[in-house]
Amino acid sequence: MRKWHRWISLFFGIFMLFIAATGILSHAAALWPEPVQTAEQLAASEPPAGFVCPEGWRCMPPRNSEGFGSLTGFFHHLHSGEEFGPVGTAISILSGFALLFFAFSGLWLYFQMWANRKERGAKDRWFWK
Repeated sequence: MRKWHRWISLFFGIFMLFIAATGILSHAAALWPEPVQTAEQLAASEPPAGFVCPEGWRCMPPRNSEGFGSLTGFFHHLHSGEEFGPVGTAISILSGFALLFFAFSGLWLYFQMWANRKERGAKDRWFWK
């Protein structure tokens, strides 16, 4: 288990750091006050007249032609991998599974070390000095 834990961490560690950083930036951008939009900006962000979102669909307003819209949206797209297309989304999902694997394998390794320590007659403590 330790070998798998180490080898998988070499590859997914980079992506998980990126996902963690963009997640933090996404939340920080949500706390940052956004400038007040003018009437022209509000009108430009509305859907065209007569547009109705089909039932069961999740309709989102189009991105600004000037940039990414809001910083929160930009960081969210980076965080989820959407900005890099289907490959980015797949890597983001695989990184989530890797995070689950690291959590369970890390606990497994810890309890194995703790059990081995207990078998050797060390004191019954959860943590080492």
